[in-house]
Amino acid sequence: MKTAIATSDYFVMGETFINRHIAHLFGGDTCVVCGRSNGEDPLGKPLFTRRAPLTPMDKLRAPFAAASGALLHGTSRLPFGDNRKRLAGFLQDQDVQVILAEFGTQALVMAKLGNDLGIPVFTYWRGTDASKMLRSAQRVRSYRLMMPRLAGMFSVSQFLLDNLARHGIRHDNAHVVPSGVDIRRFTPADKRPGSFLAVGRMVTKKAPQVTLRAFASAATTRDAHLTFIGDGPLLAECQALAQTLGVGDKVTFTGALPHDQVRQHLQSTEVFLQHSITAPDGNTEGLPTAIQEALACGCITLSTRHAGIPEAVEDGVNGLLVDEWDETGFADRIAQILDTPDRTEMTRAARATAEAKFDNDIGLARVEDVIRTTLANT
Repeated sequence: MKTAIATSDYFVMGETFINRHIAHLFGGDTCVVCGRSNGEDPLGKPLFTRRAPLTPMDKLRAPFAAASGALLHGTSRLPFGDNRKRLAGFLQDQDVQVILAEFGTQALVMAKLGNDLGIPVFTYWRGTDASKMLRSAQRVRSYRLMMPRLAGMFSVSQFLLDNLARHGIRHDNAHVVPSGVDIRRFTPADKRPGSFLAVGRMVTKKAPQVTLRAFASAATTRDAHLTFIGDGPLLAECQALAQTLGVGDKVTFTGALPHDQVRQHLQSTEVFLQHSITAPDGNTEGLPTAIQEALACGCITLSTRHAGIPEAVEDGVNGLLVDEWDETGFADRIAQILDTPDRTEMTRAARATAEAKFDNDIGLARVEDVIRTTLANT
């Protein structure tokens, strides 16, 4: 079933869940509609870039198109004029049968055009689109207006669907399907005792300073080592903080690494740390892929009661949870893990969770099944 995957930026290495859809959904019978492209196309797919320079006529049309879109649909982002004709022609030439918009914000761009062309449109909610974006009354209105245009929607967590529902954004054909992980590649290996790992952008909603201070508090008198993988605006601050806290020799900052190297770190790491918090602008996680990958690699996961994380980490079974910003509690749990002589039971439980809930082959098949069933019943 030829599917157009709509995304903001293509090709982004860290967006493994989107790249997986592009590569494998319906046997890889896909094309890509993106806002921007970095020029790389390792998946070799037909590609349409929406944000092409405007034609002279479209420059004249732009103010009217933005105003009418905002008034009628709650968004000024609808394709219009010559660019709309080009996009419609691309979808028709590719014989697209269904559109899957990655992130609700991309569905706003594609839903009306899909309806006009008779192509069913689905969207996938993943985090920012169903948290931070809801701080905008205009965005809430646009999402509500979009709902009747969608054939269905997916979310990486029930948390995000509940968050949307609190704002009156609901769809009868909604399904929770986590991004998932390749559990055949992400597998446990020999674990280094006392090894800790944190993976992700060094940004506010990951609270890396909290993770670092909590680790320092627990590890100063214990045999442990923490590796941070990722870059971002808080990296330099955290590097300096590690020295100030006196744990410079117990913490390694690698910067960003290729996905295969991240996997290798996860396989040999005993404990995965992620102190996710709600950012001041309302931005939250959905259900972090890094946590799903950590569980698949048998990492005991210490995280927060944040967004969809409790849907993956069961406190006291495959990991431990604390409240957001509970730095003391986070440090206590790190100490608790280090002071537990036999940690293999939690390691086995972590792997079992990934096998039961986050096998991406099963998730991909479920997305395909929902789409097929929906189209067969319309």
